[in-house]
Amino acid sequence: MRKFLCSLLSILLFCCLIKTGFPQERTQIRILNSNSLEMKKSMGSELKRLIGDVELQHEDVFIYCDSAYLYEDKNLVEGYSNVYIKQGDTLHLYGDFLRYKGDIKLAEVRRNVRLVDKETELLTEFLDYNINEEFGFYFNWGEIYNGENTLESKLGYYYANQKLFFFRDSVKIINPDYTIYSDTLKYNTVSEISYFLGPTEIISDSSYIYCENGWYNTKTDISQFNQNAYLISKEQTVKGDSLYYDRNRGFGKAFKNVELIDTVQQIILKGNYAEYYEEPEKTMITDSALFIQITNGDSLFVHADTLRSRLDSTNTHKILSAYFEVKMYKKDFQGKCDSMSYSFRDSVIQLYGDPVLWSDENQLTSEYIEIHTKHNKLDYLELYRSAFIISQEDSIRFNQIKGKNMTGYFKNGELEKIDVKGNGQTIYFPKDENEIIGVNQVESSDITLFLKDKEIIKINFRTKPGGTLNPLDDTPDSEMKFKDFKWLEKSRPKSKIGVFEWK
Repeated sequence: MRKFLCSLLSILLFCCLIKTGFPQERTQIRILNSNSLEMKKSMGSELKRLIGDVELQHEDVFIYCDSAYLYEDKNLVEGYSNVYIKQGDTLHLYGDFLRYKGDIKLAEVRRNVRLVDKETELLTEFLDYNINEEFGFYFNWGEIYNGENTLESKLGYYYANQKLFFFRDSVKIINPDYTIYSDTLKYNTVSEISYFLGPTEIISDSSYIYCENGWYNTKTDISQFNQNAYLISKEQTVKGDSLYYDRNRGFGKAFKNVELIDTVQQIILKGNYAEYYEEPEKTMITDSALFIQITNGDSLFVHADTLRSRLDSTNTHKILSAYFEVKMYKKDFQGKCDSMSYSFRDSVIQLYGDPVLWSDENQLTSEYIEIHTKHNKLDYLELYRSAFIISQEDSIRFNQIKGKNMTGYFKNGELEKIDVKGNGQTIYFPKDENEIIGVNQVESSDITLFLKDKEIIKINFRTKPGGTLNPLDDTPDSEMKFKDFKWLEKSRPKSKIGVFEWK
């Protein structure tokens, strides 16, 4: 057994020595045709000078040119004028000068270089191409033509078996519909997909896109942009950690740290996931969704589970809809409801689902509320069905106004008049020299109240009123509040950050 193992090791060692110790047989470059042949010596080497209709073969590679020098000892050929290298149906390489190193199958082609690989054509002045590895490299500008796309760069690498170009430095893709500028880019000539590996710009008549990583399918016009990505269209800018864009459908998706900015309407939508369509224009955003209407010093902030934006029937004005746990903050009013609609055409905000609105000291509730604004400030409010306004007089007392419907009018951001329409009731605490003198409880079908410095200064009862003014000590606590009284101050957002707190 020991003898057998020793013999086996000896055989294996001998085989390794044969493989590594002796050079492999060289395949020489062969002359297939030449109009004339001269023998010369240069630098101690014998060479053959071939002139006219030169045709050479090295394994499966065929070389054609007008004239050539063949260094047989080096297995090297230098070809001049009308150089053409062919390998099957896959490689067609042209140029004015060639240095071909047969031992490593490396073609160095210079001046007016053209590489044709089926539907792809490369033009450059300097190309090194390794035929064994099917790998080419140009280093002093090159142009690639593939379908409708023209690609340019200072440096380029071509992997023929993968149909892949790798571009570096001043990369440019020209398409009839757009132009791409990039620092580093990969391009697959079969799929026609561009992969961005550095700062990249995509510019068209209708949009501008920037990213630092991503891809673009030039066949389908579908793309994915990552890392500091943003898209600018005619009236809108979209930002996000990642953007997906289908150019033909005019449809996009954005992920993480999303911002949609409308420069005409001066609004911003934020969140962590968004979908948007260009025609007709509409947007959906969710996951920490936030709407901001930009005004000088008093922007409106609205948070909800989901925000949607679309154009009205005239296709000129936006309508914003907010759904589920809506909260809003503006210096002159704040609100809370289940859903909301905001028409930019008439500057009307509609609140649905247990809406609450706060303005200065006043809390306003009803089944449905309309906020009418003018020049980005409160103009008047409409409270429909079970309207109720409450303001705090002191730590235990509250002025209250109830009715079927109400309209509240504002001046310089302060509530100055309230019209109660139907089933009007009030509980308020009149004062004399800032001292409360009693509890006034009044009922009247229609009531108009006038306010100044946040206090009721006058009440008009438009139908026959019924009511009493009672001393504080003679009025039990149960009669100082209507039975459906709810003080919701804890739910009031106190800042733009407060819209994310749901209580």
